[in-house]
Amino acid sequence: MQAMQIERLLHSQGFGSRKDCRALLRAGYVSVAGVPCDDPRAEFDPGSKDGSPGLEFTVDDEIWHFRAQAYLMLHKPAGYECSHKPTFHPSVFTLLPPQLLNRGVQCIGRLDQDTTGLLLLSDDGQFIHQWSSGKKRTPKVYEIGLKHAADDALVAALLAGVELHDEPTPIAAAACEITASHALRLTITEGKYHQVKRMVAAAGNRVETLHRSRVGGLTLDPALKPGEWRWLEAADIAALAAGAADGD
Repeated sequence: MQAMQIERLLHSQGFGSRKDCRALLRAGYVSVAGVPCDDPRAEFDPGSKDGSPGLEFTVDDEIWHFRAQAYLMLHKPAGYECSHKPTFHPSVFTLLPPQLLNRGVQCIGRLDQDTTGLLLLSDDGQFIHQWSSGKKRTPKVYEIGLKHAADDALVAALLAGVELHDEPTPIAAAACEITASHALRLTITEGKYHQVKRMVAAAGNRVETLHRSRVGGLTLDPALKPGEWRWLEAADIAALAAGAADGD
């Protein structure tokens, strides 16, 4: 990328309007690569052409790196809705810093309020469309806690396909295995409304807990506690794509 004025750079990273960013600089709250900067017109090379981390800068003693696009993973906790305008529960967007909200990050697909696990977010419209499109048939892995004990008949039914209301043909799991007496690991490649819960119910059992552990080849970072997020790095995006290719 070409050099950018620091005022414009801060604005692109979600630190408010150009006027807000100019005020931060004039007040001495900004450093670039460890050097204080109060000139809004000072130019710097952002050093990033995609979502990779670029120029390091500090705003009010918090370290950031320039990222041309935002790609995130969030460990979604239960009791949050994947909406900017939630109905009954708080929004997952309250778990993110305001800079990311100012950038307009959106959920890539949705998880029910009581479902936990891996949620992807971005401000890159093409990336959002690519990974939320049902046509791509990206495999998604869920860890399921069941009301009744799991057995081979349940697994066989889910793999063979079950009838769902308003679906013209049976819907089958891409993979399914018993992981405990009352637990399954289920892989699906569609993204239909309440799909996992409806499939398990159609097969004669009931979902008590639901956790998404993987999308494509990208696994939820075990270091992330519920409610925590981190940036996706190049290796994460490569894993996401590789896993999706495996599922085609």
